Amino acid sequence: MQTEELKKVASQVRRDIVRMVHGAKSGHPGGSLGCADYLVALYFDAMNHNKDFSMDGIGEDLFFLSNGHISPLFYSVLAHSGYFDKSELASFRKLNGRLQGHPTTHEHLPGIRIASGSLGQGLSVGVGAAMSKKLNNDGSLIYVLCGDGEMQEGQNWEAIMFAAKQKTDNIIVAIDVNGQQIDGSTKSIMGDYPLDAKFLAFGWDVYSMDGNNMQEIVDTLKIVKAATGKGKPIAIMMKTEMGMGVDFMMGSHKWHGIAPNDTDLANALAGLPETLGDY
Repeated sequence: MQTEELKKVASQVRRDIVRMVHGAKSGHPGGSLGCADYLVALYFDAMNHNKDFSMDGIGEDLFFLSNGHISPLFYSVLAHSGYFDKSELASFRKLNGRLQGHPTTHEHLPGIRIASGSLGQGLSVGVGAAMSKKLNNDGSLIYVLCGDGEMQEGQNWEAIMFAAKQKTDNIIVAIDVNGQQIDGSTKSIMGDYPLDAKFLAFGWDVYSMDGNNMQEIVDTLKIVKAATGKGKPIAIMMKTEMGMGVDFMMGSHKWHGIAPNDTDLANALAGLPETLGDY
């Protein structure tokens, strides 16, 4: 898909996100909006995936969302990719619905491979999946998305060490570096530490990109895909703005986990073109 078309999809996805969280009166809009460009580029351009979903994932690239609280983004992208009808987005966080606040597998929602949102665990699952692909001579790739606040969890670093030792060179991990987490800035919570240098020290290849520049995302994903299979796992430091696309949500941890009210919703939608039709 061309870059301008990807931007149109991302705009619709952002509309979905604010409408879903507003409708449920709960959810996590900030990180969802910030990562919208990346996940759209992944599902609509870079990744080889099959909307006729099966849990085994043989012969296709697999994606694991570790920071599962940005589920509105994930659900919207899956719906627009054809995994399920977009009308179901209206059931977000509703009782007896499949679109729970954090992705779950017992709901049997197509596209969801793991229950996520217990931060720090998704990378371990991704590394295991990457090893499985290699053991089965399946040349497909594994993609994982994690938050930068989530990287404060110790389990990640055990997985990072293990992946390098096992030469899982078929995994691409993007870190959403927005500098914000639920209680404030990542710097104020656990200090300012260089994630890129840490990954390099643990034996990974590291790239960086502007996660809100669609062309740069598309170009970087092509580069890192070409760099797989060379003995090292790959990490992308993806600089994003929390709340991207909605001016009053941008740059603050305030919108990590609160819902917009009616006025907020109207103001947000006014700046987001409807490109694919609202659900």
